[in-house]
Amino acid sequence: MDIYQRTSRWKIYLAIGGIIIVLISMIYTNHLASQIAEQEKKTTQIWTMAQEEINDLDDEDYAYVDVTLHNEILLSNTNIPVILVNERGGINAAINFGEGKDDNEDFLKNEVKRMQEEGFEPIEGYAVSIYYQESKLLTQLRYFPYIQLLLISAFILFGYLAFNSARRAEQNRVWVGMAKETAHQLGTPISAILAWMEHLKMIREDDNEVKEVVQELTKDVDRLELIAERFSKIGSEPKLETIDVYEELEKCRSYMAKRAPRKVSFHFPKGQQSANHYININPPLFDWVVENLLRNALDAMEGKGQIRAEVYTDKDFVYIDISDTGKGIPAGKFKTVFQPGFTTKKRGWGLGLSLAKRIIEQYHSGKIFVKKSAENSGTTFTIQLPKGNLLMTNTESSPQWEGSKVLGQP
Repeated sequence: MDIYQRTSRWKIYLAIGGIIIVLISMIYTNHLASQIAEQEKKTTQIWTMAQEEINDLDDEDYAYVDVTLHNEILLSNTNIPVILVNERGGINAAINFGEGKDDNEDFLKNEVKRMQEEGFEPIEGYAVSIYYQESKLLTQLRYFPYIQLLLISAFILFGYLAFNSARRAEQNRVWVGMAKETAHQLGTPISAILAWMEHLKMIREDDNEVKEVVQELTKDVDRLELIAERFSKIGSEPKLETIDVYEELEKCRSYMAKRAPRKVSFHFPKGQQSANHYININPPLFDWVVENLLRNALDAMEGKGQIRAEVYTDKDFVYIDISDTGKGIPAGKFKTVFQPGFTTKKRGWGLGLSLAKRIIEQYHSGKIFVKKSAENSGTTFTIQLPKGNLLMTNTESSPQWEGSKVLGQP
C-alpha cells in the first residue's frame, strides 16, 4: 500500500468518525427533546387545570378559596404557546404567542387550523380542547445537531484548506530548494569535464579517435547543461517564447527516438506554419515535460509499441495528445499519478509527472491531465496551452509576435 492509499483511507476513517459523532449527538439530543416534550405536555395539562379551576370560581368563592398556587402555576408558563378552544370552536384564552398575537382571534384560529391539518391531537379538558406548541427552547434543541454538524463541517473544511495550503507552501519551498541545489551541484562537475575535454584535445590533437570521443562527450555535456538549466528555472519566472508547437514536438521526438528500443515507433504530426499552432512556452521546460511523458510511455510499453502525438486547437487553446500502447493506468489513479512520490516503477522517485504538472500549470498557465487510459490498452495524456499572441501588420505579410520572437526569425 503506497502513501496515497493510506492517506485516502485516513480521510475515509475521519469522515466515518465525524458521522458517528454527529449520529450520537442527534440520538442523544432527540432523547433529551422527547423528555422535555413530555414535560411540556404535563406542564400544559397542569396549567389548563389551574385555568379551569379559577374559571369555575364565582365571586363568593374567591373569599374562601386560596388561589395563590393556581396563580403561580398560570404565571410560571412563560415559554409554551397554549390555546384553549371551547366546544363551539371559539378561543377562550391564549398565551406566549408574542406581542399582539395572544388577543388576535384570526391568528389563533389559523394556528389551530394548521395544527389540526398536521394531525395534532389536543389535550381534552373540561369543555375545552388544549392546543399547544413546542417552546422555543425545545425547538432550538431539536435543531442543535444540525447546527453542530454545520459548525463541525465548517471547522474541518477550513482546517483542511489551511493545512493543505501550508503543506503546498512547504512542498514548494522543498521543490525550489532541491532544484536550485541540484543545478548548483551539477555546475561543478560540468565545468571540470569541459576542462578535461580541452586538455584531452590539446595532448592528442591529431588523434581522430580522441576527436570522436570528445565530440560525443560534448553532446553529453550539452545535455547536462540543459538539465542544469531546467533545474535552475524551477522557482523563478521563466521567459516564454512564441514557438511553433510542431517544431518543438519534433525536437523532442528526434531526441527520444534515438534512445528508444528499435521495436518502438513514433508517429508525430508535421504541420504547416500557422498562427493556430503557436504557443507561448519556455522551450527547455516544455521539452522536459514532453520528454517525461515519452520516457514514461517507453517504460509502460516495455520495449515495443507505438507512441503517437496529435495536435488540435479551439478558439483559445492548443491541445497536445501524447498516446502510447503500454499497460495503461487504472481509472482511480488518473489524478494520483501527478502527486509527488507516486510511481509504479521498481526504480523511480515518482517526481517526473509532478514536475510536469508544476511546469505546465504554474509556469505556462496550462493544464495537463490523463485524457483516457485502459489497462493493457495504453494511455493518452493531454497538454492544454494558451495560443500565442499573433499581431499582423499592414505592410508585412509575415507574422509578428507580441513580447517574443518566432522560432527561426531574428
